[in-house]
Amino acid sequence: MQLSDVKTIKASPETVWAAILNPEVLMQCVPGCQSMTGSVEEGFEATVKQKVGPVSATFTGVVKLSDIDPGRAVTISGEGKGGAAGYAKGGAKVTMVAVPEGTELSYTVDASVGGKIAQLGSRLIDGFAKKMADEFFTRFQDALEAPEEGSDEAKAMAEGTEEAPKKGWFKRMIGA
Repeated sequence: MQLSDVKTIKASPETVWAAILNPEVLMQCVPGCQSMTGSVEEGFEATVKQKVGPVSATFTGVVKLSDIDPGRAVTISGEGKGGAAGYAKGGAKVTMVAVPEGTELSYTVDASVGGKIAQLGSRLIDGFAKKMADEFFTRFQDALEAPEEGSDEAKAMAEGTEEAPKKGWFKRMIGA
């Protein structure tokens, strides 16, 4: 299964690049990710808990970054085993281009599953894979974009009542 999309992120290409190489950001953006350790050079080990239709599983696996073109492109690939539930593997080719609004991030995702999960049918699996990719890149965008001025979230943060900011947390963390 393959899908692609484009997002315009209101952050500089340097900020987007730093975030995509940051394991803390990746962990926060992968739906169901419980842990992630490692480095860009060695790869990351991750534990992800997911439910696909009636099948719940905890996947343990490896995430690697390759085809690194600093500031412009990277391929994120991963493979996880979920015990009796089966396995999942896939990758995303990500490219970034500076635009007046910030950074245009394009991605093409390719995913496959096997084992018990694969028996659920391609429509369910394709829908799940699309949902996971969309959620990852939406969370990634939210981590980099500060809340709109005047929004309820921006007001709560200004008043100090926002405990866990949803938008712009990485950008604020690095002082961008």
